[in-house]
Amino acid sequence: MKILLATYWHVPHLGGVWPYMEQLKMKLEALGHEVDLLGYGDEAGSFVHIANKGQRIETSHFLPMLRAKLNSGLYPAIHEHVLIEYTEFRRYAYELSVAYLGIESYDVIHTQDIFSTISINRIRHPRTAQVATIHGCVAHEMRYHLETSLYSSPASHIARVYYDQMEHFGGSSAEYTTLANNWMKNNLTDEFHVPENKLKVFQYGYDIPKFLNAMQTPSALRRPPGKKVIVYTGRLVELKGVQHLLQSLARLKASRLDWECWIVGDGDKKAELTQQSQMLGLGDMVVFWGRRDDIPGILEQSDIYVLPSLIENQPMSVIEAQLAGKAVVTTNTGGLPEMTEHRVTGLLTPVSDPDSLFEAFYELLHDDNFHEALGARAHKFAMKHWALDTMVQRMMAVYEEAIHKRTHNL
Repeated sequence: MKILLATYWHVPHLGGVWPYMEQLKMKLEALGHEVDLLGYGDEAGSFVHIANKGQRIETSHFLPMLRAKLNSGLYPAIHEHVLIEYTEFRRYAYELSVAYLGIESYDVIHTQDIFSTISINRIRHPRTAQVATIHGCVAHEMRYHLETSLYSSPASHIARVYYDQMEHFGGSSAEYTTLANNWMKNNLTDEFHVPENKLKVFQYGYDIPKFLNAMQTPSALRRPPGKKVIVYTGRLVELKGVQHLLQSLARLKASRLDWECWIVGDGDKKAELTQQSQMLGLGDMVVFWGRRDDIPGILEQSDIYVLPSLIENQPMSVIEAQLAGKAVVTTNTGGLPEMTEHRVTGLLTPVSDPDSLFEAFYELLHDDNFHEALGARAHKFAMKHWALDTMVQRMMAVYEEAIHKRTHNL
């Protein structure tokens, strides 16, 4: 079988979609299938490429034509809001680039987000089946930005309707859409009116042996003597809630000094968060390490993992922390409660609640037996629940069902 794993996001990139694509490719190829990886080539969207083949096309070839044809006189709705305009031009540039690169030879195209799903559905060959995996709710994220950021404007309600429609079509366009949890399923069926018979729910998988082996390679980072380490790994963006983590740590510092927090990752909020940490007087108790490639070794050095997200689906970072046997502190949003059982494999706190984060940290730092028991149960759960082979077997069954459905409907 010839399979294309495609995303609208840039690849490779920091975040869960790229490791998902890489690990799925590895397992599918081990089963004898031919697999390619496609996406934007950089965050600016300057080119689209088949990453494993070095084939690319610059989007600048298409943007002048798109600007001329999709002008505000002929298509005023596209220009109603800056986010709609940005998304529409980027989406059409992606679609034209993918068509230029050629996708007619694939048996299955497995898209990884709503935008690539919509775009590729419009240009795929009549005999090519499509399966989508939706890794998060774009409409919910955009609502947050439209309500709280500089993107808020009198036309925000139009942008909200636009992204709600994108969520509907993104969940409906492929033969089948796979989801990692029931939270996503309920969103798509109840809120965005995606037919339930389009949806299949099963959890992610993870290359467990590779991760556990990587944990044996020591990180260059060393835990400070006599202190426990709280670690965050992920993007430094507003929706990850690190601003609330820092507020909780300021209160924790006033209560006890037997800890240090490592913040690992990069993003557009890094400078702002660094400044916030300094203003809160956290000093060298909070260290920003930037983007690193030794996450397994860093988790091996840590005691507590924290993910204070405002919106979340099924993050790879929590899977990694569970495999590492760490007590996980996270928020009760999105798919996180389906990953973490409160007071059994971790602690769940309300969203945007620094006081609850503080209380969780204080309890875990105060009670070694409790935080070690949480970590041990999290590891036991992870070893069984996140088996990559199980996910791939289920995905292969969906591919075959999608091919049958597509060819049957010709």
